[in-house]
Amino acid sequence: MGILTVDFPAAAAGLPEGCESVDQITSDDMSPNFAKATTLLQDPLERILDEVRPDCLVADMFFTWATEAAAKFGIPRLVFHGTSFFALCATENMRLYKPQRQVSSDDEPFFVPDLPHQIKLTKMQLPEHERSESETDFARIAASMEESELLSFGVIVNSFYELETKYADYYRDVLKRRAWHIGPVSLCNREVEDKAQRGKEASIDKHESCLKWLDSKKPNSVIYICFGSVVKFDVSQLYEIAMGLEYSGQQFIWVVRRGENENESEEWLPEGNISLDIDNCDLTNKRRRPTITPRG
Repeated sequence: MGILTVDFPAAAAGLPEGCESVDQITSDDMSPNFAKATTLLQDPLERILDEVRPDCLVADMFFTWATEAAAKFGIPRLVFHGTSFFALCATENMRLYKPQRQVSSDDEPFFVPDLPHQIKLTKMQLPEHERSESETDFARIAASMEESELLSFGVIVNSFYELETKYADYYRDVLKRRAWHIGPVSLCNREVEDKAQRGKEASIDKHESCLKWLDSKKPNSVIYICFGSVVKFDVSQLYEIAMGLEYSGQQFIWVVRRGENENESEEWLPEGNISLDIDNCDLTNKRRRPTITPRG
């Protein structure tokens, strides 16, 4: 097996050198530049496809141009989805039926039609492009992804059949999508210590304090909260989330991404007995006694 690489065209798209993933974007104004940079990957990819002629091309759902690139050389393209079958089914039925347009207010509940289970939502729970009456930039991107997927050979999903059997079947049998579940996908580490270092460096030394705290709790009594490595909250939003967790009375572990300002860690903590410790984009902690202090 060989590995071929291409340079990410950050500078050509007006991005700082070294900005090669969305979690390195420091402002919303940089998002169009990042999107442009991904489209600039098409030409170097086509040169590789022409030279290597692989049996198939697997490309992330956001690389909508990959279907066209693969078709030029008669190569089937598979779309990779990092999300679940459930999310794919719900998103598709929201697109097909648009149930949010049948309610009159942002907090009036509605059901996502024709799913294996009754899924109730409100407009406030939807992303902006689903709430907006006019077409947003992301709505156009979503439409492009849908078109690219329909023209592709099929879909690979980061999930496994036993986790969401009904939705895997629904996606294939009802929505008529050719799909394979290959998850959960993770880096190919074999040693325990290497596995613990997947992604960003963790703030807890070998996670021992966190695991000891979890071991002291009853089964199914702790909520895990994580909004991913891309989502950024301002101080006021973090404060609201922290207050909600505090008032819930629920034991929890919360992953918080550190902001650009190293000194902001404590600014958004409400007064009271909620206790959080933050480090570089990874595991933080929990509420109430005992306080976990993951930094060694």
